[in-house]
Amino acid sequence: MELWFTERHTPYVNFSIKVERQLYTAQSEFQRIDVFESREFGRFLTLDGYMMLTEKDEFIYHEMITHIPMAVHPNPENILVIGAGDGGVVRELTRYQSPKCIDLVEIDELVIEVCRKYLPKTACRLDDPRVHIHIADGLKFIRSCENKYDLIIVDSSDPFGPSEGLFTREFYGICYNALREDGIMVNQQGSPFYRHDAEAIQRSHKRIVSTFPISRVYQAHIPTYAAGYWLFGFASKKYHPIDDLDADAWKALNLRTRYYTTRLHVGA
Repeated sequence: MELWFTERHTPYVNFSIKVERQLYTAQSEFQRIDVFESREFGRFLTLDGYMMLTEKDEFIYHEMITHIPMAVHPNPENILVIGAGDGGVVRELTRYQSPKCIDLVEIDELVIEVCRKYLPKTACRLDDPRVHIHIADGLKFIRSCENKYDLIIVDSSDPFGPSEGLFTREFYGICYNALREDGIMVNQQGSPFYRHDAEAIQRSHKRIVSTFPISRVYQAHIPTYAAGYWLFGFASKKYHPIDDLDADAWKALNLRTRYYTTRLHVGA
């Protein structure tokens, strides 16, 4: 008998991966968590039946959501990461010397525990001394913050269930207040390929534009996400994602990346 993981992208399009075995399944307080092993993509994590990451292509997503803002901000010392319980964003952030404090806010503690055990290549830097893990609702956590962070990375799942509140005008306004005067916010926005998803992205982007003086959208190609095409939002109080990119300074850090480059940064 063959076992396949299938995710519905539209009523007419499904995406499937043949599964070698299921490593973990559980229903947390917030969502169903599954970890599978496949021959083509290695281990992969799903939440409520939606693909979160695979071992084979997660580096694309995590490099693009992290290195774009880190290459623009001249000295990001205090960073807030909302969601990202898999540890991929933290792994990329801890490659830099500039961060002094990285607050990771994840609503579902079980996601962190599962990724530590089954996806150690992604969750390998969660014990870095600069990382402080908070099990909390991101919206509630950030309400008490003002003028605190240089960078906020919102690595949420799609706008339903536990992450629904992270796509509202209220949330973006609270993020604005939590950032310092030259702060940057980056968030995942989804795939614009299918009409229903594109409309949701447009609504979200309009809310960000109404909040931040600088707001842009950039793209990456991720095989296991809807249509293999994904968007991120870059919002800032001061810095433009291209005009304020210091490519020479970033290259001087000698960080080895598999997808991100400063040339791709501009093209994206």
